[in-house]
Amino acid sequence: MGTRVLAIFLLLSPFCAEAARTSQIALKDQTSDDFDQNFYITWGKNLVKFPDNHGAAQLVMNQSSGSGFASKNKYLFGYFSMQIKLIPGDSSGTVTAFYLSTQSTKHDEVDFEFLGNKPGKPHYLNTNVFVNGVGGRESRIELWFDPTADFHTYSLLWNRYYIVFMVSGTVVRVFKNSEKAVGIPYPSSKPMQVIASIWNGETWATDGGRTRINWTQAPFIATFKGFDLEGHKCEGDSESSPICPSSSPSSEWWEDSGSRGLSAEQMKQLNWVRGKYMVYDYCTDKTRYPNPPPECSVNDA
Repeated sequence: MGTRVLAIFLLLSPFCAEAARTSQIALKDQTSDDFDQNFYITWGKNLVKFPDNHGAAQLVMNQSSGSGFASKNKYLFGYFSMQIKLIPGDSSGTVTAFYLSTQSTKHDEVDFEFLGNKPGKPHYLNTNVFVNGVGGRESRIELWFDPTADFHTYSLLWNRYYIVFMVSGTVVRVFKNSEKAVGIPYPSSKPMQVIASIWNGETWATDGGRTRINWTQAPFIATFKGFDLEGHKCEGDSESSPICPSSSPSSEWWEDSGSRGLSAEQMKQLNWVRGKYMVYDYCTDKTRYPNPPPECSVNDA
């Protein structure tokens, strides 16, 4: 597809990130808008549609099945982004997901989960981090816009130092590598695929499972485009001993000095999201965790 020039917006103010995707960092064939080059359908083959000559993909769910796709490559660290237009209308009980994951029993996973709701009700975004099969690190925010009216960009930056969750260029969560500080495992050795799916989550997704799917509104459709996958591609099927390119921590833009900590503007925006739109954080859930998990003090620093 040739060389494209994109913004490295972790080095920019999150307010202007989407409008300023022009920079002097040239990204080669890691980046493509073409679905077929990067992904394959994992399930619900007849429910994945391509309205834009494979430049975009629609995941469909009906009463018989959901659907999903995954990247052909596995990556160890990188930057992964998609533009998503969520299910319009009554989407109660549905879950639309964009995440990174290994496929082993003791899997690593980094989640964006978009929870369906009734029209006029808030749209919630659930995030989570699993390491060696252990999750329980949920955070939930209310989106400050209608994600069903247009496409918005959702991005994950994963490096040796932290995982950054971004919505339209705004940092909404940071999960830091606290292995040395407090001994909490961090996903740093197993390559992950980039995955998207739509599925039935009515037992928990909306009002704690009290509001179920209204199947008269089916089919439910979420649309994905603008695929941006930049990372160390790994070979081999073994997650215990993958063949990944060797690199120093500063050899790629997602691990350079500008990607090891948030700027003052980004911290301001993250605190804005936490203060106005966070509705749940496992670190403050005293019922589940009478004593906050040790990584919480590191992530708040």
